[in-house]
Amino acid sequence: MQRKRYALVGCGGRAVMFVDAIAGRYAPYAELVGLCDISPTRMKWHNNRLAQRFGARPAPTYLAEQFHRMIQETRPDVVIVCTMDCWHHHYIIRAMDLGCDVICEKPLTIDAPKALAIREAIRRTGRNLRVTFNYRYSPGASKVRELVRDGAIGTPLAVDFCWVLDTSHGADYFRRWHREKDKSGGLLVHKATHHFDLVNWWIGSAPKTVFAMGDLKFYGRANAERRGESYPYRRYTGEPAARQDPFALFLDRGQGDDVYGEAALRGLYLEAEKDSGYIRDQNVFGDGITIEDTMAVLVRYRNGVIMNYSLIAYSPWEGFRVAITGDKGRLEFYEKHGSHIVAGQSDDELALQQARGHEQVLTLFPMFGVPQRIEVPRAEGGHGGSDPIMLEQIFRPDPPPDPLQRAASYREGVTSLLVGISANESIRTGQPVECDQLIPDA
Repeated sequence: MQRKRYALVGCGGRAVMFVDAIAGRYAPYAELVGLCDISPTRMKWHNNRLAQRFGARPAPTYLAEQFHRMIQETRPDVVIVCTMDCWHHHYIIRAMDLGCDVICEKPLTIDAPKALAIREAIRRTGRNLRVTFNYRYSPGASKVRELVRDGAIGTPLAVDFCWVLDTSHGADYFRRWHREKDKSGGLLVHKATHHFDLVNWWIGSAPKTVFAMGDLKFYGRANAERRGESYPYRRYTGEPAARQDPFALFLDRGQGDDVYGEAALRGLYLEAEKDSGYIRDQNVFGDGITIEDTMAVLVRYRNGVIMNYSLIAYSPWEGFRVAITGDKGRLEFYEKHGSHIVAGQSDDELALQQARGHEQVLTLFPMFGVPQRIEVPRAEGGHGGSDPIMLEQIFRPDPPPDPLQRAASYREGVTSLLVGISANESIRTGQPVECDQLIPDA
């Protein structure tokens, strides 16, 4: 069997999942033929891991400005895009114009002009695009989809969705490039794209009208000073004064091949600063934060469903509560889970999360019947067991049938994005936004 050829652009922590899948379980079907990044240090780190963990040959490396050359020399079938969100459109379009299909990390992109440019590239080239919405593959989300699809609550009419990020995971968005809205689109794009995609998928519709409010209420220098707190350093690593700061993240501790722990933070970020210029451990109570940490969104969907959504990034616990009410009943799903930091959890942090436990409760309330506790299957692996299932669907040439239709293309990527970018526009103007005005015929 001829293996499919993959090249990857953007070699930060998010790339590890794809590199490991190609070099490990799916090596009989897949081959990593190229790495592309702004940092030679990061690419070297991945190649060292390929040799040490998998006994694999190093992949050829190319700087970002050599992307075209990489495609010409390595002839990939598929390009995997894991760059900063604001660059997704650039590499999607270039890869398609050079004859490649694309797998893109969520979100699809960060604004309407970029989304429209991607749509035009798909129409022009006929290439395929897949967006990796791994939450679709989690056992709980899949069970909700199955119940709604099978009519357990009748026709959906209303959704209430609250997601909270804790002071480990939530804070991490304010340490890194995500804290700048022109790079990430803010949490309503970068993070909530998962949540909006789930709702679109569960109820089988797309957003029509969006109204939102959002503020930076907890993180940032001004909020800390308002509480009488002072954090005068720009970053945490190398700052003795930060040793007692509960929000601090230190990049200089790890050694060896600790894939998702402190050694990865050192290898992918601290040691790469000399060629990337990227500071991964910025003070969450510093200056320069342009995203919100407290958000509330109202959405009317094309099928008439109304959603009330909120996202908070400084909670003592992490998880969500969602309720979907239909004309024959109500489905309620609660999940409390451990947080995570991409390429940055120590063993102590992992142990603490395990001690906190993982809770899932899915309950069906028939309109005139007895409430039923619905069993949610357990699964092993990242993101509640969703990552292994998604990777199997991506990399196996003959994946198992998927009656829930969890694979996401441009259409799913753009309809998810549409809620977030409309919410950002509503926050900016203080007015409701008609989604078709931003991306017609999404």
